[in-house]
Amino acid sequence: MIERTPLNGLKFFYFCGLYGSVTVAADKLHVTQSAVSKQIKNLEDVLHIKLFIKVGRKLSLTKQGEILFACCEKIFLQLDDCLTDLTTANKPSAQLVLSCEPTISMKWLIPRLVEFNQLYKEVDIVLLTGGGKVEFEEKNVDLAIRRNDFDWGEHIYSEKLADEYIVAVNKAGAVLPTNEKLILTSSRPNLYKNLRLNRLISKQLLSYEKNVLEHFYLCIEAALANLGTAIVSIYMVEREINHGLLRYASTPVMDGSAYYLLSRYTFEEDPRKVVFKEWLKIQFTASEEAMLSQYQYKLM
Repeated sequence: MIERTPLNGLKFFYFCGLYGSVTVAADKLHVTQSAVSKQIKNLEDVLHIKLFIKVGRKLSLTKQGEILFACCEKIFLQLDDCLTDLTTANKPSAQLVLSCEPTISMKWLIPRLVEFNQLYKEVDIVLLTGGGKVEFEEKNVDLAIRRNDFDWGEHIYSEKLADEYIVAVNKAGAVLPTNEKLILTSSRPNLYKNLRLNRLISKQLLSYEKNVLEHFYLCIEAALANLGTAIVSIYMVEREINHGLLRYASTPVMDGSAYYLLSRYTFEEDPRKVVFKEWLKIQFTASEEAMLSQYQYKLM
């Protein structure tokens, strides 16, 4: 039966049944009233049934028309959902949602996003803070910046951004307290063990009493307040070092981890991801070079 039924006629029939008017249906479909009437007549001829009766100026569905309309309504709604899914599946959303660890977001990324926004006005970055496993689907995250200190899974696409460098810093120009403390963060529980096993900082620093705070930005604030020497990522204290607020208390060293950009889908499926990824690499490289050269300059 379907091969003999004019499918275009079903659409015209549906609009007439929906609005109860040939005139309105023609207006919605951007065709003439005669075209609508002709399609309805052809459909009735093929089906050998009457679909409408005229009540005054309004069209009303017959019993058979009501049955066909209910069927068309269900099918057209399903078809509309299907077409919407198809056309939006690979279409980038208006915003690119990025998840990033809190201190890196606050101290490193946010100050640089102004430049990115000026360069790429068409890319709207929405920043969420978080660490560890990325909830891509639950929070509609497109990209995430994480260190490779956990297993993010084989189905996640990743691109290395930069090696992690850690350094000890304390308040510039200050006389250190006699009961010097080593300020660490609980967000990296294996950091102190790594420092000792791999001798990443001096024995003197390791001999200090430990003071563990929840986040790196709290460690930085504690160092600025001259409460001790903080172990931090070089990327987190670039501004404080450049402005003479903090000073190096150890040599910047790689701790064996690195920052990666993560994506649930390939980066190439969204040109904005590629643009942001390449921009991040440039920014991380520039920071690394600046911080290491700054340390060498301080030694001179």
